Amino acid sequence: MRGTIYTETTVYSPPEAFVKDAPYQLAIVEIAGGERLTVRILGEPVAIGDTVEFVERRCDVPFFRKV
Repeated sequence: MRGTIYTETTVYSPPEAFVKDAPYQLAIVEIAGGERLTVRILGEPVAIGDTVEFVERRCDVPFFRKV
């Protein structure tokens, strides 16, 4: 599944459960049909308009990566 970055942010002060992951990037991805998903970004940072693809799901959180 592919999509386009609608908006993004980097989390520096996460909830306690994700402290070991900080900093990490969150994004809202628009996929086919206009649906938007909140996702975590793996690898290279993304910017608005970038194309990303689904990589995996962890604890019900989708992870995407820049194409």
